[in-house]
Amino acid sequence: MNIVALLTGRGNNTLVDKNILPVLGQPLISYPAKTAKKVKTINHFYVSSDDEKILNIANDLGYKKIKRPLELASPTAKHIDAILHAVEYMQEKDNIEADILIVFLANSATVKHEWIEQGIQSILDDSSISSVVPVYQEQDHHPFRAKKLNKDGSLETFFDFTDMEISTNRQELEPCYFLCHNFWILNMKNSLFCQNGQKPWKFLGDKIKPIVVDECFDVHTKEDLTRCEKWLQKNI
Repeated sequence: MNIVALLTGRGNNTLVDKNILPVLGQPLISYPAKTAKKVKTINHFYVSSDDEKILNIANDLGYKKIKRPLELASPTAKHIDAILHAVEYMQEKDNIEADILIVFLANSATVKHEWIEQGIQSILDDSSISSVVPVYQEQDHHPFRAKKLNKDGSLETFFDFTDMEISTNRQELEPCYFLCHNFWILNMKNSLFCQNGQKPWKFLGDKIKPIVVDECFDVHTKEDLTRCEKWLQKNI
């Protein structure tokens, strides 16, 4: 069985070089890269980027380079297209068909190898699962509490609550979970090319199993780097 780690990160970011900025003396990207290496069942390692610095750092950590075309590295480029490009590269260049593909985001160090191992095992135990993803519970931002602007500029709900009673107490609402953007584990036979996957991340398929974690975040600002260091000091 081919279980493949794909580390993804582009060089064109608002926070310059964010994926390789130092965190506790190491490039940010090194944390997901090294954590994946601790998982014994992963037998192939790749990195996809347009940026040579990212590619070289990951290559030094044992990841094979996939040079991403510039059109897949713009701020408006879709992550799915970079993933598909990498999968095509693996097939054409190395004749590798991934059975399980683990997509790591280079700007998140909030990754534990135990989570990865748990997700892989879940798919091995139940092949009907399309993907396994870390999630965190967040009741403050529950969709039932969200508003949008209507045509006259005033607020309205996203849903029609005509026949429903909605509590203002967040703890009384159905538990609400948000996807982490640290890694996603794909069961390739029913995820990446799925036509009826859950939107907006259709490539995760329609049977997504969660790994509920207390905290997870990615880096977009310098303040996030400090937060990242605190998380690592506490958890690693």
